[in-house]
Amino acid sequence: MKIAIVCYPTFGGSGVVATELGIELSHRGHEVHFITYKQPVRLELLNPNVHFHEVNVPEYPLFHYQPYELALSSKLVDMVKLYKIELLHVHYAIPHAYAGYMAKQMLKDEGIHIPMVTTLHGTDITLVGNHPFYKTAVTFSINKSDFVTSVSQSLKDDTLKLFNIKKEINVIPNFIELDKHRNETLISCQRSVMAKPEEKIVTHISNFRRVKRIPDVIKIFFKIQEQIPAKLMMVGDGPEKVKAEILCEELGISDKVIFFGNSNEIDKILSYTDLFLLPSETESFGLAALEAMAWSVPVISSNSGGLPEVNFDGQSGYLSNVGNIDEMAQNALKILENDKTLSEFKERALSVAQQFDIKNILPMYEDLYEQALTIKL
Repeated sequence: MKIAIVCYPTFGGSGVVATELGIELSHRGHEVHFITYKQPVRLELLNPNVHFHEVNVPEYPLFHYQPYELALSSKLVDMVKLYKIELLHVHYAIPHAYAGYMAKQMLKDEGIHIPMVTTLHGTDITLVGNHPFYKTAVTFSINKSDFVTSVSQSLKDDTLKLFNIKKEINVIPNFIELDKHRNETLISCQRSVMAKPEEKIVTHISNFRRVKRIPDVIKIFFKIQEQIPAKLMMVGDGPEKVKAEILCEELGISDKVIFFGNSNEIDKILSYTDLFLLPSETESFGLAALEAMAWSVPVISSNSGGLPEVNFDGQSGYLSNVGNIDEMAQNALKILENDKTLSEFKERALSVAQQFDIKNILPMYEDLYEQALTIKL
């Protein structure tokens, strides 16, 4: 198949999922074209089946905001015609599904019929999409997609509750490539760079938005380090980062917390992590938790959104109500205080992650693509 993938090229979960999906599809012999405004951060271009096409939005004084959707639609039309692309897979309802639909209509006028699969990731539904300014466009874009997927049952339920959706939504969970870079990581990373031998390593990875409840991460860790020697790795960047640094100073734990910013060495950090914290207000799936579990790292998380679908309470870690810092800290200590218990949780975390291996999930997308291709005949 010749597949165009449209996504955000950022460190965020949807961009990572779309990129890893495209790369794995290319390994299975499909020709994959990434179409976006910047090369995705995890995209490997040294692959004959992977292509990247940049969307340029020319600046023009008339426009207060540059019309990215228009530029993307035009680029999609041009690339479909040039490379004889057979299917569009767009990640995020807006602006990508909206732009994809416009491209489909332009191509239709030229006698080219191309199906579109839209994957909903969360923010496009629960935060942005439900805004009155966008709700009509989001509803339209989803209903005009040929096939729709969501990354969790929780997100599907939210979508059906918030919008008047007439399309079937197929739940295809996020995934992890379990074997990727493991050997190289373990050779090149030294645990001593992050912590002393007697210290447990606790990690949080996010975009540091308010929804991630960054102060809760710091306060949970504060309670952990009161009981056992520990270090906290804070990976990512965003609006809450400075406040987090200030809170660490106020609590007197700045020497026990490392702020990495955005990093391309997440696997190296996770390979020596003992516990992962994700106390988010909401998560459509919890990809960061899955990435941790793939490195045999148990997870302490909230029970919000799709998190119970990936972090199995009492198996891969523990779930608590949003904001219940005391319980999260107590559960963290249950895991960390005893090496035998920690080892058992690590083993179970990996076992749960194996259910989400890309080899198990990718055939679900290929099935959907095959169905999509039949509708244009």
